[in-house]
Amino acid sequence: MKYYKKLIGELVYLSPVNIEDAPKYTEWLCDEDITKYLGNYTKNINLLGEIEWVKKACSKDEPNFAIINKENDTLIGNIGLKDINDINRTAELGIFIGDKNFHSKGYGSEAIKLLLNYGFNYLNLNNITLKVFSFNARAIKAYTKCGFREFGRLEESFYYNGEYYETIYMNILKKDFNK
Repeated sequence: MKYYKKLIGELVYLSPVNIEDAPKYTEWLCDEDITKYLGNYTKNINLLGEIEWVKKACSKDEPNFAIINKENDTLIGNIGLKDINDINRTAELGIFIGDKNFHSKGYGSEAIKLLLNYGFNYLNLNNITLKVFSFNARAIKAYTKCGFREFGRLEESFYYNGEYYETIYMNILKKDFNK
């Protein structure tokens, strides 16, 4: 697989999404241990649908990147900004680390920081938000480490495995990121 070093960190680099990665994304998005955190565990993800998603992600003006392990150039996840509003200078961040061998080791946090720098200092965004489910302690810790702050909760808004959970809304401002 050929990747391109668009945004480079110590552990990872972000590369434009590659259509050839659709099978790997499909594999990850069929794994309940991954998709329960994304909120789409009930969806039936298939290769054709994922190929279409990757094609759209490649053609949109919204930055969507593959997260690549810098050590051996392997795909470990995906990160991007969506719903970019050029007037209000806002966007929403989405990320997942599909390769479980890279969970809780700083790879996701570094990818987030790379994307935040890109969003704030290249796209001139001012406020980047995200949503996370209350049972996802690992992600909440990573987001907080990157400077995100909670600004609201939607009670009993996500149903998983017989229980309701809160959706937590977090954001970070450009001035806080650049401190």
